[in-house]
Amino acid sequence: MLKWVESDAMVRVVLSPWVPRRESESQGVQSNFRGSWESLGMWPMRDWLLTLPIPLMALIIFAATYVVAACVYLVVVRLAVGDRARWFKAFSPGMLPPLGIIFGLIAGFVAVQVWSDFDRAKLAVATEASALRAAIHLDGSLPAEQRTHFRTLMARYIDDAVNREWPAMAQERLTLGTLPPAMVEALDLAVSWNAQDDAQRTAHREMVAALQRALDARRQRIIISQSTVGPVKWAAILVQGLCALIGIAMVHSDNRVTCGIAVTIFATGIALSSLMIAAYSRPFTGDISVRPSLLQQVIPNEMATTQPNNR
Repeated sequence: MLKWVESDAMVRVVLSPWVPRRESESQGVQSNFRGSWESLGMWPMRDWLLTLPIPLMALIIFAATYVVAACVYLVVVRLAVGDRARWFKAFSPGMLPPLGIIFGLIAGFVAVQVWSDFDRAKLAVATEASALRAAIHLDGSLPAEQRTHFRTLMARYIDDAVNREWPAMAQERLTLGTLPPAMVEALDLAVSWNAQDDAQRTAHREMVAALQRALDARRQRIIISQSTVGPVKWAAILVQGLCALIGIAMVHSDNRVTCGIAVTIFATGIALSSLMIAAYSRPFTGDISVRPSLLQQVIPNEMATTQPNNR
């Protein structure tokens, strides 16, 4: 977090490694879940599925759901003979609406979470890009050499965010441990600016505040990149969907055609809900993800092309 303190003689920027306790605890819980899944070999499989193109992801999810639904149908129909058939028919059809409602509530709450995280990720990137653009716009009062160096640092910061941080966020590997060196150097440069009049002092304060907003937005996108749909939520969705499929098959076990149609329809709903959640579950991963295009638009083209030569 950045804090700036103004006195009559100078503006001082203080860098603090403070991280809210709630966010730290949340990341700790997620890392524990991740460690347990990695020990079972499940986490790489989940990452592989979420990085697939949407059509291929849909094909796999729908195929897996239909296979499970077919197994449920075959098992229930095979067992629905003799006394077991009477037992199955004794299962009240009135149980089906509560089972479907519970599934819809669980899937709906999880979907709201992933869509909210996706919107927050887009807002964080837009805020970061806007703050960086504001800081660059305010550097007009800097001496020519310092202004060129400042823009080079901004270009280096954006290049690092695009080429290093985005792939790390996609893999949930980026943490809040360190600040980007280019931004730290840009802050040092902004602080060392010796403002000569009121207009420059105002621009000085606004530039520091803009850099502060950019770092805060970066912190937010890193935190959001750690957000995911955990194994407990996935288990709740899939187990509740399986229970609903079994209930539907039992109620219609005396009519195989009706049973097959009903099971297929509900299985389609399960697959569609799972696809929507999986496609948005990682804001920086997969076909549907937040891209760094807004950050890349901050630096003019001529600066972006000349920046690698200044590194």
